Amino acid sequence: MQTNTTEPMSTTADPMPVPAGVTLRPFAGDEDLRAFVEIFTAANVADGIDERISYEALANWVAHPSPHFDASRDVIVAEVNGRPVAYGGGSWVDTTDGIREYVTRGTVHGEWRRRGIGTAILRHNEAHLRRLAAAHQTDRPRYFGMGANERRAGAVALAERNGYRPVRWFFEMLRPDMEGIAVPPLPEGLVLRPPRGEPEMRQLFDADAEAFADHWGGFDASEAAYRQWLSDPDYDPELFVVAWDGDQVAGSVWNVILEHENRELGRRRGLLDSVFVRRPWRGRGLASSLVGHSLALLRDRGMTSAVLGVDADNPLGALGLYRKAGFTVDQRSTGYRKPMDEEPAR
Repeated sequence: MQTNTTEPMSTTADPMPVPAGVTLRPFAGDEDLRAFVEIFTAANVADGIDERISYEALANWVAHPSPHFDASRDVIVAEVNGRPVAYGGGSWVDTTDGIREYVTRGTVHGEWRRRGIGTAILRHNEAHLRRLAAAHQTDRPRYFGMGANERRAGAVALAERNGYRPVRWFFEMLRPDMEGIAVPPLPEGLVLRPPRGEPEMRQLFDADAEAFADHWGGFDASEAAYRQWLSDPDYDPELFVVAWDGDQVAGSVWNVILEHENRELGRRRGLLDSVFVRRPWRGRGLASSLVGHSLALLRDRGMTSAVLGVDADNPLGALGLYRKAGFTVDQRSTGYRKPMDEEPAR
């Protein structure tokens, strides 16, 4: 799957050379995506992280280019003797704390670690993102950003070695069983039903973006991001728990069953992918009710555990809410930043 752009990624203007025997090249389409599935799996096996990804999900990821991310411009592949062994890329977003963040990412096959490939991808990403930033008009301070699960020791060391500083922490929380689920009642006047067709899907997407404007970080609410969301092969709107107040979305949980990941790992786990309540409906117990209804729905679909992600400093007390619903912290990740005017990766 190939996307088009008028500004292809350069691999010739990076500030430092890549390791001997390693070639960096732009994203080339469908066959790269199939290699990315293997690389992603091998990396997570090496790091003890139970996440898997499907070709279909990756294909959807690259199929909706936008100013924020275009795979043909922003994704890089590292190969040895013609074999892809790592990939990375960059994107950018305006964040709720007033900066423009240029995010760098990279994934290295577990068998090709400690050879400088991750560093080479980071060097390339920073150089590429600097070129993008030079073409952008903004009054916001510009920062590089990256994230790392604490189990990815190499990624943590790479961030710290290159001047990235921890700025935020995130938890993945697990409910290991679906026994004894409590379902608090909905606040008076609200009803639950899934969205009816695309107009209400757009309304739901916009409500989520509005609610998360009160949270740390950035949210791409572009038309391309919406189309990517609609096309996500894992999303089933019948799993969404949406509370309506008349024709208004009061809050929702976007529940997902990652069938590919469950098959690969031999489990039945549901994901509470986005949990939100809009401002006018907060403080009435709606979030607790939405989470309880979501767990019951996932249980009824045959799930035996559930997982969700949360900002450790969530300003609305989400951590306590999830603990009360039976979730405990299973994994931790760190968000890192450094000013763009600091030295390039080394």
